[in-house]
Amino acid sequence: QVQLVESGGGLVQAGGSLRLSCAASGSIFSINLMGWYRQAPGKQRELVASITSGGATNYADSVKGRFTISRDTTISRDNTKSTVYLQMNSLKPEDTGVYYCNLKRNAVDYWGQGTQLTVSS
Repeated sequence: QVQLVESGGGLVQAGGSLRLSCAASGSIFSINLMGWYRQAPGKQRELVASITSGGATNYADSVKGRFTISRDTTISRDNTKSTVYLQMNSLKPEDTGVYYCNLKRNAVDYWGQGTQLTVSS
């Protein structure tokens, strides 16, 4: 079982900043890919940013230079926990949507419940 718990969404004015967090626990082991997706009303879910367990990052062109993804991982004998962060700066109204945390492990996708971000103009 994998659990993903997101936090940090809300309402912010254009040009503002916000940080999303996603705590992953359970059978995630140490090798996986974590990321953030978003879905705007009437649009498909799209990748915003991702980060491998080794720290390699990937960003959608629309957020490059404004968003930064990072992660912390703690490994113990009994459990592995990872928290992934998405620091969002210079927010734009088009960043509005529901943001979902994602973890990929062994070709299986796990999703968080989603957190709403609204950027007002």
